[in-house]
Amino acid sequence: MRYFNLFSNILVTKGVSRILISDLQRNISELYPLELYDIIEKLKEYSVENIIEYYDEESADIVKEYINILVEKEYGFITENNWDKNFPPLSYEYDEPSMITEIFIELSEISVLKKIKESIENLRIKHLVLYSEKTFTAEDLIQIDQIFTTSVLSGIEIFSLFHKDIDKPFINKLHQNTERIYNLVFYSCGKKPFKVKDEFRFNLHFIEEEMKISSCGKVDLKYFNTNISKVSEAINYNSCLHKKIGIDINGNIKNCPLMADDFGNINNTSLENALTDPRFRKYWNVTKDNIEICKDCEFRYICTDCRAYTERSHINSEGLDTSRPLKCGYDPYTGKWET
Repeated sequence: MRYFNLFSNILVTKGVSRILISDLQRNISELYPLELYDIIEKLKEYSVENIIEYYDEESADIVKEYINILVEKEYGFITENNWDKNFPPLSYEYDEPSMITEIFIELSEISVLKKIKESIENLRIKHLVLYSEKTFTAEDLIQIDQIFTTSVLSGIEIFSLFHKDIDKPFINKLHQNTERIYNLVFYSCGKKPFKVKDEFRFNLHFIEEEMKISSCGKVDLKYFNTNISKVSEAINYNSCLHKKIGIDINGNIKNCPLMADDFGNINNTSLENALTDPRFRKYWNVTKDNIEICKDCEFRYICTDCRAYTERSHINSEGLDTSRPLKCGYDPYTGKWET
């Protein structure tokens, strides 16, 4: 007898019409027909031969083909006589020591960063995301980076308005004088000023179109993220708001700069005090399994969950909005995207 062993790093997510198989080591996900889910489940209990015998000849050929796909894709392997017990199920528990992992700021003035630097250290925030409709000089961007010299902050991502002085010498200057900026996006550039090569220590992107902060929350395949940390967080917590904090253009402290509720202003409230408000964490535990329609979607653990823009159609018993994201064009019941 032969037995199929599913590797521990393979996550199979069942949707209403398809399944998604995620390889959490290679960081890739692929779609398969729903019937493969039942075969994978049977393979956890019965030998390959027992399962093939269960079907008629035509269906058995399909089962054999599916098993070959599972082996060829290296989702698992075949053993003789018994299952290999060296691959126990992977734990999807999620534990993050930082009180807050990410802060997203709609930046008006660089001085804002100096106001909250101490709070960033106290909360052990790892990532800073900045969006600005202002233009920054190279010196401005270097100053942003240097504010957090010796900081617990591990990375800074910046979305900034493009201007005519941004050229190769401008970028080279940043390359030589920054340490924590890891992703730099200049939008509304019209035409890309030069071809980006892998020569800078940070990721550099030029976006020809205008980019508004209100564009956030769009659900699209290109934004999906298959890795064990993101997937584990999505299984246990809200994939967009858990341990995140935001500051809008007026300095209001929020879960996200685009959400309505605020918990004080940085001019009179510290980030630490804002976190003490019990309302601040109310969406942290709302997973995709709690969201209408999303709970039937095969993409739910690699997708994000915008609570700022929803269809406003469902409120749960705790008074929380559990409607699907407004900017999602995918229908899990048909398996089709809006065009």
